[in-house]
Amino acid sequence: MGVAGKHYPPHVNPQQDNAETPDKAKPSDERVRRTSWFGHLLNRPEFAAISGTVLVFLVFGFAAGSSGMFNLDGVMNWSQVAAYLGLLAVGACLLMIAGEFDLSIGSMIGFAGMMVALPSVYFHWPISVSILFAFVMSMLLGALNGYLVMRTRLPSFIVTLAFLFILRGLTLALSIMFADRTIISGVGDLAQADPIADTLFHGVALHGLFTWLAHMGIGKLLDSGQPLVPGIPKVIIWWLALAAVGAFVLAKTRYGNWILAVGGDANAAKNVGVPVKRVKISLFVLTAFCSCLFAVLQVCDIGSAAADRGLQKEFEAIIAAVIGGTLLTGGYGSVVGACFGALIFGVVQIGITYTNVSSDWFRVFLGVMLLIAVLFNHYVRRRVSQAQ
Repeated sequence: MGVAGKHYPPHVNPQQDNAETPDKAKPSDERVRRTSWFGHLLNRPEFAAISGTVLVFLVFGFAAGSSGMFNLDGVMNWSQVAAYLGLLAVGACLLMIAGEFDLSIGSMIGFAGMMVALPSVYFHWPISVSILFAFVMSMLLGALNGYLVMRTRLPSFIVTLAFLFILRGLTLALSIMFADRTIISGVGDLAQADPIADTLFHGVALHGLFTWLAHMGIGKLLDSGQPLVPGIPKVIIWWLALAAVGAFVLAKTRYGNWILAVGGDANAAKNVGVPVKRVKISLFVLTAFCSCLFAVLQVCDIGSAAADRGLQKEFEAIIAAVIGGTLLTGGYGSVVGACFGALIFGVVQIGITYTNVSSDWFRVFLGVMLLIAVLFNHYVRRRVSQAQ
């Protein structure tokens, strides 16, 4: 029998006339397309930073491997430099993913440091209270930055550039007005005497462990019997903690999705109920918090505050974030990548002193790394756009 004029052999089911073609004949479906493991790695924003970190370690392993750079004291040196920048990079990265910039980061460091030193040294406040005062003032200024950007709809580049000059000038004026100098000393002793400041911001952690390791032959002992490396600088612990929280929030929480959505398309995010203004203002507050944390740790560690501290740190933080895979256009980036960008910065800055290369080449290397990172990020962005 036939269907619609067609005749089939007895062993053929007429209902299978329009059966699906074999798999090899099917057109590929974009929704189920398989990506190679290397293609998957290329789509990760932190891939370039991790690759760059491996390359930097290999280069300095050959160039300075026997110079002590990778001894325990050398590791702590470049890790501490990376940690200070890493604090700023976490905040700058999240803000850039949301599509904004904060050029007042460096000036905020000097301002916050002076807000710790002036009240505690000249007005005899407990230093823990001065530290709290510095955090409150910095975060209020960060909120003002964000509010002005959202209210006026001016580019954040312009608004925060204005605050860069305002805060730098205000720090200089206040230090001269109250102290008649731009450098205020004696903060370290006050921090050491205060239980809260000493526990959270001053000195090192795990001193007993490092003393035991030195006596066991892991590390060097001084003539006094104390280890050459007394412990882990607390800035490293703060950096790791802040980076872990930032990476978790960005990858695993609704707020992290909001950050990515706001940076990708603020209008579309607003139309689906994302509180765009609140998200962006909160991220400006975060960058101010990171700057103040940098300043407090630095003041307690060095023992003094200076009005010119934090010079050009805003650019270094942006460079670390871009090297880490964060796009200048927003909507794409990685806190982990930004931390690897900061690590590259610390390794190169300290590592170059262990070689015979002039330290003048450090900025050249940094600029080359930034250019490579921007080109790579542009390539990744194009791949992502074509895949959508």
